[in-house]
Amino acid sequence: MYSEIISDLYSKKSNMKQKLNLDALVVLDAIARKSSFAAAAKELYRVPSSVTYAIQKLEDSLGIVLFDRLGHRARLTPAGMALLNEGRELLSMADNIERKVQRIATGWEAELRIAVDDLIPYKKVLDLCEAFYKFSPDTQLHLTTEVLGGSWDAIASGRADLVIGASGDGPSNTAGFSLHPMGEIELIFVVAPNHPLAKATEPLTSALIRKYRVIVAADSSRHLSPRTIGLLPGQPSLTVSNLKIKLESQKKGLGVGYLPRHVVQKDLEQGNLVVKATEDELNPLHSLYYVWRNAHRGKALTWFKEQLCENEKKIDWFSAK
Repeated sequence: MYSEIISDLYSKKSNMKQKLNLDALVVLDAIARKSSFAAAAKELYRVPSSVTYAIQKLEDSLGIVLFDRLGHRARLTPAGMALLNEGRELLSMADNIERKVQRIATGWEAELRIAVDDLIPYKKVLDLCEAFYKFSPDTQLHLTTEVLGGSWDAIASGRADLVIGASGDGPSNTAGFSLHPMGEIELIFVVAPNHPLAKATEPLTSALIRKYRVIVAADSSRHLSPRTIGLLPGQPSLTVSNLKIKLESQKKGLGVGYLPRHVVQKDLEQGNLVVKATEDELNPLHSLYYVWRNAHRGKALTWFKEQLCENEKKIDWFSAK
């Protein structure tokens, strides 16, 4: 029934005396909510005759009856209800467009795309977003999670305007973006207490480690060459999608591998994992960076840069607080 009414409304387009206008939809919406032409007129700061004329003109242009006028209250006909539902969607779209245009005019972006490395505690990212919304509640934030080189890939390919926690070395061509150091993390080799390597003599040799499955978090890069950490030639592996699953896999003893100390600290204290020294030359300290696109100059990005890079109370990403 509803679809038939909508179809009928659109079929009458060619016979309209004037195009459907947003003002008429505003009047229709007000009457429907207030159940009265007079109450709608009061809400819209108009005289009742103006509201009545707007609806009559809309009915004439569409060739349909929008309200059942037999009762004391303004009751929508089925066609009127169909137009109201569709009209409210149009009003919402128009409002969103108006807000976006105003934001652009004032320098606040309609959307800011932020890539967050899998190493970063998400709660602190959300705390930062909460603080941002107090300044620009209408700017849409688009958060994505990246793994390993995926953070660099996101900024280099234009998928993100800002990256929090890009690790290691970036691509050779960094002309299009800037970076700012945010600290270092320590990677440690950990195994489950029931894993054969848990009781092996330290330091563990590469030849010994190679005999056991390694848990690998898949690099989320789409264009740059993917990275791995701690995967030895010929070593069996289990590939998972993110750091959290890698942690749980190693706790179950499904494999071994390197994990950030801040991620495993509680499990180390609880005896769920054991740190093992190795003979390899892997640098335990990995630098992390904030990275942003130089071409992006909006106020939202500027706010985030100030909070991350210039604020005296800079975020301590890896503290327990």
